[in-house]
Amino acid sequence: MAKRVRVMRMSVEQPLWRALTGYRVLTMLYAIGLFVAAYDKFDRPWVAIAFYAVLAGWTIGTLPKVANAASCTKRFLITDLTIALVGILLTPVADSHQRIVHDGPTLPSIWTAGAVLAFAIKGGWRWAAFASALVGVANIAQRGRPTQDTLHNVLLVCIASIAIGYVVEVARASERTLARALEIEAATRERERLARDIHDSVLQVLAMVQRRGTAIGGEAAELGRMAGEQEVALRTLVAGGLVLPSHESEDASLGAVVRAVEEPDGDTDDGDSCDLRSLLFPYAGAKVTVSEPGAPVALPPKAARELAAAVGAALDNVHRHAGPDAGAWILVEDEPDAVIVTVRDDGPGIPDGRLAEAEGEGRLGVALSIRGRLRDIGGTAELISVPGQGTEVELRVPRGKAGKER
Repeated sequence: MAKRVRVMRMSVEQPLWRALTGYRVLTMLYAIGLFVAAYDKFDRPWVAIAFYAVLAGWTIGTLPKVANAASCTKRFLITDLTIALVGILLTPVADSHQRIVHDGPTLPSIWTAGAVLAFAIKGGWRWAAFASALVGVANIAQRGRPTQDTLHNVLLVCIASIAIGYVVEVARASERTLARALEIEAATRERERLARDIHDSVLQVLAMVQRRGTAIGGEAAELGRMAGEQEVALRTLVAGGLVLPSHESEDASLGAVVRAVEEPDGDTDDGDSCDLRSLLFPYAGAKVTVSEPGAPVALPPKAARELAAAVGAALDNVHRHAGPDAGAWILVEDEPDAVIVTVRDDGPGIPDGRLAEAEGEGRLGVALSIRGRLRDIGGTAELISVPGQGTEVELRVPRGKAGKER
């Protein structure tokens, strides 16, 4: 299992939660102050007192709930907004009709905006629009009719909350991108360090074994050949080591965090996609060159495995029919609408009609191991061979059909 180290923690969202915490306390005190200043103008002050007792207890008691996104649950948001709506609708019961007609403040006053902003920071602009719409309906209902001041205040809260929600969504996307960039940078630096160490020790030893084995001959020559293959494979690994996609933080408020996590191998069924490069890399060797994009080549796990197996079958044909000294090249192309893998060799090629003759004799390596695999995942396999000029097999998997059974 691969492990990741924590790179850094940076969050644009977290200061918003701290600001919301202070806002809720200050607006709660402000609403209570307005009531105390106009106490004698209330028809039923005891209703307002009961509401403010609940409001103060709820605001102080739930301060940890607005500390971060993880603590701010949906249940809390619904209850918080319900208290704000109840306070708005209780205003005609507690306050005098004259103050309501002259656009006096509601019982929760601007504390209501804090409930809406919590929706915006937690869920983005769509949640903010939903919460502000409910607040707008409640304000119009308690006034009895839509007045200019009421519409102005409702529109202001709606625009502000939606804007903040949109900014939060953009910030979260930026932090995930930054976390990925930091992870790639850290992995690149580690790969460069390992490359220096390996170059100074292991690669030099393998190269020396290859030279000495070739010079001595006999069984030592075979040992030298194997050392040469391992040297090529190790150089390829060091030069193009793969970095698997990072996992999102379990707490969005933590921002750009890269945690130490355990990740499955690239050929498992877990997850929605698999990096094809990790499955093709083992084929690299002294006689096989793998050329691939620098970014992951994502395919559904089934499609990636079948495509890699078809490449393996093509290489088996190279070794079997072109001889052990034949060279092969694997080219991976990641296009917007398809993934194309081309396997080419420098062998003698296939005579015209030989494939049809082989199928007639019951030897179905190309038909089943290559074309059959590609057909099962919605792809195609084209074989081009010119006698004396080698063979080229092009495997194409359309992205929209990858992994679908035929």
